[in-house]
Amino acid sequence: MTELLATQIALPDLITFLVAGCAVILGALGVVLMRNPVHSALSMIMTLFAVAILFIEQDAQFLAAVQVIVYAGAIVVLFLFVIMLLGVDKKEPFGKDPLRGQRPLAFLAVLIIFVEILALSRGNWATGAKSTVLSTSSPINNVEQLARTIFTTYLLPFEATSVLLIIAVVGAVVLVRRSEDKATSTEGNVEVEAESEIK
Repeated sequence: MTELLATQIALPDLITFLVAGCAVILGALGVVLMRNPVHSALSMIMTLFAVAILFIEQDAQFLAAVQVIVYAGAIVVLFLFVIMLLGVDKKEPFGKDPLRGQRPLAFLAVLIIFVEILALSRGNWATGAKSTVLSTSSPINNVEQLARTIFTTYLLPFEATSVLLIIAVVGAVVLVRRSEDKATSTEGNVEVEAESEIK
């Protein structure tokens, strides 16, 4: 009776895990395989939402909320902003390699990383380091544990990361504006030269 009850309880979790896992894999493949950058960004949103569902299955509600609000909301919107700023109508030569031999090196790097992951998964790699947060069996909930850690121990790196992200956005906007100013000044010089030749 107890085994039947356990399988009935675990079946919805198993179905949720399988559906979310398939969505993660399909979304990740869409990010890599789609040629339109906007479609790749939308596939990334699907992947991030599916990962958030997996976080909820593991009782990590704070991470699920951060995954949706920060990553699917802010970061992907930033990606779309940069994509639209740079222009999606530019065709790039995917057939030509600017650096010779980079594709075989990339395949070799992927193979080495895959072998390392397999080697690490076979052993018990306990480091003995003290945990930076409380135990998951603690009476304090997940959100409070992470909030205490972020806003006490890791407050300075957390704020430094936010400042770096703001600097990166401002720098991207400045670089695009400079290139637009150069393009308009070049067009103006060409028009002046054409008018002088006509005269």
